[in-house]
Parts: sequence; C-alpha cells; structure tokens
Amino acid sequence: MLTVRKAEARGITKLDWLDSRHTFSFADYYDPQHTGFHELRVINEDRVQPGQGFAPHSHRDMEIITYVVEGALEHKDSLGNGSIIRPGEVQRMSAGRGIMHSEFNPSRTEPVHFLQIWILPTRAGLATGYEQKFFADDEKRGRLRVVASPDGADGSVRIQQDARMFASILKDGKPVTHDFDAGRLGWLHVARGFAEVNGTPLNEGDGLGIRGTDHLSISSKPGGEILLFDLPA
Repeated sequence: MLTVRKAEARGITKLDWLDSRHTFSFADYYDPQHTGFHELRVINEDRVQPGQGFAPHSHRDMEIITYVVEGALEHKDSLGNGSIIRPGEVQRMSAGRGIMHSEFNPSRTEPVHFLQIWILPTRAGLATGYEQKFFADDEKRGRLRVVASPDGADGSVRIQQDARMFASILKDGKPVTHDFDAGRLGWLHVARGFAEVNGTPLNEGDGLGIRGTDHLSISSKPGGEILLFDLPA
C-alpha cells in the first residue's frame, strides 16, 4: 500500500529567517495522524536566510542526518566538530547520551535549503558520534545510492538503526527500482522536482509511506531528486 503525504499538508514554522516544513509532528506542530513513520521520526525541509541559523541546542537518543539541497550549512557541536555541509554531502550526528550543536548559514547573500532527518536508534544511551561524507551526483544519477546504513555499506555514513537511506537523481524516463525484504517498510521523500512511484505521481516536498509493497519502480519526467528509506517494521 502506498500512502501519499502531500507537501502542502505538512506543518509549517515561519519566521523572518526560517521557512520550515514538517512532514511529521515537530516542535509546536502536532498532528496525531503524522507523528512519524515507525523508526523515522522527523523530515524537516528548512530554508534559512543568509547569516541566520539555529543557536546551540541539545539532542539525545536520535540519529540525525542532514542533506543539503542548495547552499551551505555550517555545523558546530560539543564534540569539537566544525564543518560546512554542501550539496552532495551527507552528515550523520548520533546524539546518543547527549550532544549540543548549532547550524548556521555562513553565506552573506544566499539562502540554504536542506533536509534534516531524525531516526530512532536501536536503543537509548548509545555513544555520541559524527560523520560526514560526499557523494557525487554521478553516483546518484539514474540509480539508488545508499548514503546511510547500519554497517557503512558502500562507503555510506553509519547509523545506529537497522535502516537504510538511499539518494537518487532520476533520469528522464529511466526508472530506478528497489525491492524490500519481507516485512520491511519504506518512506520516500521528493527533495526536488517530480517523481512517479509505481504509477503514483509525486511533486516536490511530497512523501510516500510504503507498506506491504515488495517492489518499487521510481521514475521521473522531467528529472527529480529523491530520498528513499528502507525501514524495519
């Protein structure tokens, strides 16, 4: 079964420096019908104005993945990490027993557009950690490229949950496919452009819950960019 979560139905946080859209309940936005999708708890699509951002704040017991669509995002945390995340890079922060971090747009002229994803870890109280890797467009074009996994498969960032995140830049008229093992679930998010999944059309910002479906055929005309999550039940 495929269940569409339309972009325009998402929650909204709108400030003078921030435009954030929430696929699932987050902060002051609460929808009892959309509190997460099994271990996947947050997909926030954020646009932050130049020179603005999130002041230091704390997290714990969450695997946090950041995926920049356009622009650049500066990260600093209490583990001593500091980096700039740009398109093509995937950052994983394991909040574990507790971590402080900040996120700012370092540009003076350009906004940053990024997705922040939260996945529950296998259990509470795991170690904190940080990782950031680059995946070239050619690695994602016309195929599903694993970018996060529990075992670091194919050079992906390592998360502490039996879940996998794939990224793909779809080619016009050339589908990519994915098969789920028995009992597995999925979520698909359209990061940019358009996609069609098993005949179901999706626009930018749309999500798709996947239950009881063992095979996906994902295509686009014109091309789009998608994230696919393969999740435990």
